[in-house]
Amino acid sequence: MSIVKNYLSLVKFSHTIFAMPFAMIGFFLGIQYINSIPFISSNYVVWDDLRVIGHAYLNSMNFMFSFILVVICMVTARSAAMAFNRYLDRNFDAKNPRTAIREIPKGIISANNALIFTLVSCILFLVTCFFINKICFYLSPVALFVILFYSYTKRFTPLCHLVLGLGLSLAPIGAYLAVTGKFDLLPILFSFAVIFWVSGFDIIYALQDIEFDKSQNLYSIPTALGKIKSLRVSEILHLLSAVCVIAAGIYGDFHWLYWLGIAVFVGMLIYQHSIVKPNDLSRVNIAFMTANGIASVVFGLLVISDLLIL
Repeated sequence: MSIVKNYLSLVKFSHTIFAMPFAMIGFFLGIQYINSIPFISSNYVVWDDLRVIGHAYLNSMNFMFSFILVVICMVTARSAAMAFNRYLDRNFDAKNPRTAIREIPKGIISANNALIFTLVSCILFLVTCFFINKICFYLSPVALFVILFYSYTKRFTPLCHLVLGLGLSLAPIGAYLAVTGKFDLLPILFSFAVIFWVSGFDIIYALQDIEFDKSQNLYSIPTALGKIKSLRVSEILHLLSAVCVIAAGIYGDFHWLYWLGIAVFVGMLIYQHSIVKPNDLSRVNIAFMTANGIASVVFGLLVISDLLIL
């Protein structure tokens, strides 16, 4: 059990709460789309009844199978990205007092084992996509490239936060594709919301490492712009995220539960900016984990409830 715990810690499994709710939103949007397609029945009543029962049974089985596959994709893709990030940054992590306690610098998990874990996670992701549908399988290498490439970006561009946001933004689109096999505007709007939301809070998180990143020639918005301007950029990105979820609500013709979710989501964005100041970073972790965790989980639950109940 301690080995499992160590690997869960390596990939920060608890941080799955950031992307998983948006993947579930994409999944249930796909289910709603499938259910909106009319079922063409026959002219024979008895045969029609049997077909309806069989259709409903197959739908429920497909729902469960697809749901399990989407969850596996989310977990394996994110695990691959995090483990690779830890592997690639192991030397930097060892030098940084804030990250020196991580599993690879402390010798809890070897660098080779972290790399093997990354490769296994990538293979499981690709295999799972194969069993979903063709479009997900064909696009799976692209998704892997994006989420793995992020780990290199801090070496050459301060826009690394946007690449991280792009990686997590694949969740709602990917889950929707898993169910429907097609692209649609609504999940894309949610994906843009994720890009801006994640990029914004990652900038806040990066404020902690400005001096270290400068000493190691690593790039970030905070090292390029300083604390005050970086917080302004984060605020703009979070404003754009709010605009996207509002646009999705209007376009998707959602009901009151959705708008309650937006109130919580936007409220948590405002809250994290109210507690993080250029001269006081003591509550960055509260802003990063607590505020964004609440924003994601509560928003996801309310959106899904809106789709299923109203």
